[in-house]
Amino acid sequence: MANSLQARKRARQSEVRRRHNASFRSMVRTQIKKVDAAIEGGDHTKAVEAYNTMVPVIDRMADRGIIHKNKASRHKSRLNTAVKALK
Repeated sequence: MANSLQARKRARQSEVRRRHNASFRSMVRTQIKKVDAAIEGGDHTKAVEAYNTMVPVIDRMADRGIIHKNKASRHKSRLNTAVKALK
């Protein structure tokens, strides 16, 4: 455990931020799973709708630094390719 006052405060702040960021990462994973489920179901319109709701969420998390921008781009690209293949 941290010894100085400022180190204790920093540990508390880090824990709060870790939990907050974990919920954001979970939200991103959920959005990706929704698109995957729509693709597995074979429904093009549902997949497009899920993809269009996922993109702004992923972009927002990449801007905030929750996930890396290249990871965001990779997910968007792969899922977009899969959605287009349904057509």
